[in-house]
Formats: sequence, structure tokens, C-alpha cells
Amino acid sequence: MYQLNTLTLTDKRRQDWDDFVYASDESTFFHLSGWQDIIASVGHKCFYLYATQANTIVGVLPLARVKSRLFGDALVSTPFCVYGGAIGSEDVKRFLESSAQQLATKLQVQHLELRNQHPQDNNLQTRVQHANFSTSLADNPEQILAAVKKKQRAVIRHSLNESLHYTLDSSLDDFYQTYSQSVRNLGTPVFSKAFFAKILTTFANEAEILTVRKDNQAISSVLSFYFKGQVLPYYGGGVEQARQLKSNDFMYYQLMCHARLNKHCQQFDFGRSKLDSGAYSYKKHWGMQATELPYQYYLVTADELPNLSPNNPKYQLFIKLWKKLPLGFSQWLGPKLSKYLG
Repeated sequence: MYQLNTLTLTDKRRQDWDDFVYASDESTFFHLSGWQDIIASVGHKCFYLYATQANTIVGVLPLARVKSRLFGDALVSTPFCVYGGAIGSEDVKRFLESSAQQLATKLQVQHLELRNQHPQDNNLQTRVQHANFSTSLADNPEQILAAVKKKQRAVIRHSLNESLHYTLDSSLDDFYQTYSQSVRNLGTPVFSKAFFAKILTTFANEAEILTVRKDNQAISSVLSFYFKGQVLPYYGGGVEQARQLKSNDFMYYQLMCHARLNKHCQQFDFGRSKLDSGAYSYKKHWGMQATELPYQYYLVTADELPNLSPNNPKYQLFIKLWKKLPLGFSQWLGPKLSKYLG
């Protein structure tokens, strides 16, 4: 009934793929074909499956193989992204999921992982470890602020008195220095600057950097995506001074206002956070509802579901040591590891 196809980097049907993604109610920014370029740029093999009927695309499932000695071998939809999984009608999704299971078996990976945003009616194992946070954006800054919980609203008001200002551009240097320091302080390897440059080039019309400064020094910065009326602050963080200045709070509030007033966005997608983590609590303080993410797995050579969580005890020593690395060294070593932590 359906024909299975694999999209290549030079495929003339990439525009058809993206047209289908934009037309689908289930699609996310991470289903766009441009992610294939980004994932392939760090060395991962992509398998962008799509189903056709009468030569018309009726469903897509972006997949990539992430293989390393340290972190295992998996077929994932989609590495570096919080959402994935098949989109299309129910029977098309089942067709694509079955095709993905066959591909995972053929490749002899440890497991297949589908990062679904919504529950699926299939026979795959489901595990919920993360929740998504999002909220509608009111029409003006005053209403946007009023929609935030009282305690967090007071923090934002405090930040507005700190002589902070922000710029909007695609300048990478300040963002990279700020973001890499933030993730180093969390004990997480950073991606390369080239990785972010690739994102900005690939999604030139959908990606934007907002940087908060005080006395011309970058304090906080976030790289956001725009998709179908949503703004997604995706890679963000601040230097040590950010906590005292509340500049991250200032940053996200200003992004909300900018996205609503200048980009005409109706939705603010605050991304995923691990259940009961610090980031989870922080986002709840904004008054946003948590929606659990039902990621699904199909085991091939593995005997149990993977656990690459930073809460895994076997990673605790690594995290503690990473936090102590000099920033420049973490920027050199981090990209060699982070590409396998997709």
C-alpha cells in the first residue's frame, strides 16, 4: 500500500519532505530535513525514511545512528533533538515504525529510540523520563508578565532593574563563550562552535541568538528556533554572574515579548526537562504545565533500556571532574564527546 523511501542529502524531494512537515499537525521543528545536514556534519549516518502513496509523501520518520564505544549504538529519532518519531496517519506511522524496527535489526544496533511528543498506539516499550513545558503568549509585555507565577514574576521585575540590555543577532562568539561556560559548570560536554554555525547556516530564517549584556559584557545567551507560530529557546545559559543578576530570567522574558510582538508567535515552547530535576522545578515556577514525553524503544541486541541520564551513578565522577576543567580545555574536548550524547 505504501512505498518506503530514504531521503538523501542531495534528494530533490527534500522540499516535498518539508512541505509535508509544515502541513502536518503533529510535526515539530525537529522533523525538518535540515537536521539531516546538521547530524551528518558531525559524522552520524542518517536514514530519513518517508512513505509515499501515488508518489506523494504521506509520512516521514527521521532517523540517525549514534554509535560509540562509551555510550553504545542506537538508531534515534532524532539525535540532538527533544522530539522525533513518525508523523502521518495512524497506519502510515505504524508502517514507518515497523520499517524502523527492521532497519534497526538489520544494522544490529542495541536499540531503536523514538522521541515522541505524544503517546502512540503501538507495541513498542514506552518510558517517561522527561516533560515538556510550554505556554501561550499574551498580546503584550504586561500581560505576558502577569501570566507568570507571582514568585517568578518578582524575579523578573528584579532583573528589569539590573541595567541589563539585550541584542538580537546571529553572532556566535559571545553566545558560544557564554553557553560553553554554562554547560561546563553543569558538568556537560559542549558542542563545537562549528556545530552551532551549521545550525545557523542551515536554519538561517528560523534560528536567532538573543544575548543579554551588562556593561557590554555578555552575561546570558540563548539560541532559539521559530516554527509554525512557536518560539523554542533551545541552547541557552549564562556565566556565573547570571544567577546574581537574574539575567536568565530577564532573557527568557524578553524572548517571550520579542517572539510575540516581532515574530507573531502564539506559543513559547520551553523544551524538555528531566522529571523532578532543577530545570523541571525552574520551569514550573513560570506557571507552565508539564506534559510528559512518551519516548519509545525497541530493543535489538540490548537486554534492557539504556540509561544515559546524568543521574546515572556511573557518570557522577565524570560530571564532578568535568565541572573543574578549564573552559578552553572543555571547549576542545567537549565536542569529541557531545556528538555521541545526542
